[in-house]
Amino acid sequence: MSKRDWGIEDPAETYWFNTRTRAVEEGPQSLSVDRLGPFSSREEAARAEEIVAERARRWAEEDAVED
Repeated sequence: MSKRDWGIEDPAETYWFNTRTRAVEEGPQSLSVDRLGPFSSREEAARAEEIVAERARRWAEEDAVED
């Protein structure tokens, strides 16, 4: 997926959730292994784990229907 697919027009204006520090970062500041994103707003980044879990649930449901 491209950044535009995620609804992000300007890649410099992105937010990330750091899974190690549990903090939202403006722009990619930490190692990629420690962060989720990019997100288009600070609020979305703060909900990163919830968003990722929801996407994973939907993908699993779609896979189950295809099998």
